[in-house]
Amino acid sequence: MAPGDEKDDDNSSPPTLANLWLKSKPSQQRRPAELDPAESNPGDLHNHSQMGLLFAAPRANSSETPARPTTRSQRKAAQTTASASPTKRRRSASEPRVPHDRRAITAAIVGTLPAAPIERRIWTVRDLVSGIRQQVEREYQDIWVEGEISNCRVAPSGHIYFTLKDGEAQLPIVLFRSQARLLRFRPQDGLAILARGRISVYESRGQLQLIAETLEPRGAGALQLAFEQLKARLLAEGLFDAERKRPLPAFPRSIGVITSTGGAVLHDIIKVTRRRHARLNLLVYPATVQGPGCAASIIAGISWFNANPKEVDLILIARGGGSIEDLAGFNDETLARAIASSSLPTVSAIGHETDFTIADFVADLRAPTPSAAAELITAAQHRIEERVQALDARVRRAIQYQVILARQRFTALSTDTLHNRLQTLIGRRGQRLDDLRHRLESATNRRLRAPASRIAAIALRLDRQNPSVRLALTRRRLDSASESLNRLALTTVATRTTRLDHVSARLHALSPLAVLNRGYALVYAANGQLLRNAADVGTGDPVRARLAQGSLTAEVKSVDK
Repeated sequence: MAPGDEKDDDNSSPPTLANLWLKSKPSQQRRPAELDPAESNPGDLHNHSQMGLLFAAPRANSSETPARPTTRSQRKAAQTTASASPTKRRRSASEPRVPHDRRAITAAIVGTLPAAPIERRIWTVRDLVSGIRQQVEREYQDIWVEGEISNCRVAPSGHIYFTLKDGEAQLPIVLFRSQARLLRFRPQDGLAILARGRISVYESRGQLQLIAETLEPRGAGALQLAFEQLKARLLAEGLFDAERKRPLPAFPRSIGVITSTGGAVLHDIIKVTRRRHARLNLLVYPATVQGPGCAASIIAGISWFNANPKEVDLILIARGGGSIEDLAGFNDETLARAIASSSLPTVSAIGHETDFTIADFVADLRAPTPSAAAELITAAQHRIEERVQALDARVRRAIQYQVILARQRFTALSTDTLHNRLQTLIGRRGQRLDDLRHRLESATNRRLRAPASRIAAIALRLDRQNPSVRLALTRRRLDSASESLNRLALTTVATRTTRLDHVSARLHALSPLAVLNRGYALVYAANGQLLRNAADVGTGDPVRARLAQGSLTAEVKSVDK
């Protein structure tokens, strides 16, 4: 307790005989130190002596705990009743010393006086917890706490809750969504961190907690931890698998370069490509390769090249060396997925040979440096040139070697031997020539026989399709058809004539004229009706008679009925 508190306690204490007596004669007794609340209990002091009742004056500040002894008289009473306690005491330099006998007299006087009542204050739970929270928040506003994360949980609201613990204790931590968005790594169980924030009390549970403002991993930095976590997650998704990486075109026509136009990286790439493949075109997309807009700028370049696939054959993402903070933009998850979804092959040339980023693992090819990337892209063209030069050198060496061997053999041979060898070689070459000639003739005949057969078949088919032949054939068919038609016409006429004669004969036999030729006649009345009965005419009526040859008109002289 502060010395000022002691003055307040003395002023607020009631005037008693013991006080007056102690003030009138300074004591040589040592002042006991302020007892720990866990060791000094006012109830125990009151049970052992009434000294505590005499000197327990009500405090001016009622917010303090009333059960804790705060006055000088109570501390003296505690020393009297607990003189056998082994706790080390500490007195103030201004405290008067009181002899043992005077202390006994004071205790006797106090015992005869009436005890002063202790003021009691009743707290509500809310007020007490709010008071403690305010006191704690004022005392611990900006602190750093080190420990290990456990029971980490991300709420749907975006807040992160976990417990920070060590081997001795544990402390609940809450990281609100606005601060959680700024973290470069994800808290997880078992991670050792440093948490910065303020201590508070969650009133609904009465729980002490740390409201964190920022987190820092112990050991690896935040950027490195975020890099490892993103790498593990994308590796589990299969974005780093070798099966999905596409081979680069052996002879690209044009390359899309995404880099900064103000650095030396672009000049190195141009220098290498012009030296190794002068006809290779470079199409540069200016991009930000450092800072907050790095990932978005490179994603825009990838999107532009994929939207114009006829412009380039592959994409090169290049940047010079730098710290892990400088290369943090290439460890972006969105950029990694944009590289993985690119329809064009991608080459990553970021930093130096010892620098690795997420973009290096996702790209189809990772180059140690931008210059090495240009060499890898033009490797096929340069390799062919080197191969041609190597083969040319081998041919030249082989020719020289064969000339040397021929000279050695020519030197070692005599004229006769050389003559015999030449004749033998000439004879073998002639025999070989005859054999090849025979094979050539056979092959030629074999090759010509088949076309001749095809030509003969085609000629036959062509003859069949000759117009004169087809016209003669048609003419023969027409003559045959004419003869057949004439024979059919004659036969038909004869048949029809026979039938006509037969029908005419039958008709003639049935004709009335034939009857008339036998001497009969047809008699018609004046009105032209055929007379069949003599009663149909009268005497003197004219009649007409139709004979076989001609007709006549007569007058009826008499009628015989």
